Amino acid sequence: MKTRMDWISIAQRIQAIAQTGISYSQNAYDLERYTELAEIAAGMMAGEEAEAVALAKELFAAERGYGTPKVDVRAAVFQDGRLLLVREAEDGGWTFPGGWADVGQSAAESVEREVREESGYEVKAVKLLACWDRNKHGHPAIPFHAFKLLFLCELVGGAAAVSVETTEVGFFGEDEIPALSLTRTLPEQIRFAFDSLRNLGGPTVFD
Repeated sequence: MKTRMDWISIAQRIQAIAQTGISYSQNAYDLERYTELAEIAAGMMAGEEAEAVALAKELFAAERGYGTPKVDVRAAVFQDGRLLLVREAEDGGWTFPGGWADVGQSAAESVEREVREESGYEVKAVKLLACWDRNKHGHPAIPFHAFKLLFLCELVGGAAAVSVETTEVGFFGEDEIPALSLTRTLPEQIRFAFDSLRNLGGPTVFD
């Protein structure tokens, strides 16, 4: 019996196939079928609520070109053995600072920018700790398939400052972690970050 996450993964794959077909097909009949596939994927993703289906269709329609996973970059930043977290305005949960990688920037440049924008701190990415397939972990579902890159970052300057996306900034010990924004960061990923700090020579992990 397939789980909800199995169906989300299938919907993401159907959407990617539809997106690629709509972008490159020149046959009117094929375009009609690919558009229908995109609508099916939106319905699978959103459930039965008409407004949610319409929003999913709008999100999918904005995507162009060959369908590929998105890239979510996150930073593990430590000060005196305590981990930097930011509180998300959207859901009130805490998370590694980070977000979607920007076109025109490397993943390392993107994570450094995200930390600066969300926390006020200046950092330097020094090691890629992990590359996770978001679908293979316990995150709540989102419309798109995504890879999560976690970088170990060195704190080089700045000062705590919130942004339009964050309401609090703080450093936390391993036994002090507040309620997390599970869409973005999981408890096991926090534990992994602290384990990585204790074993700086360890390899990058991936799914």
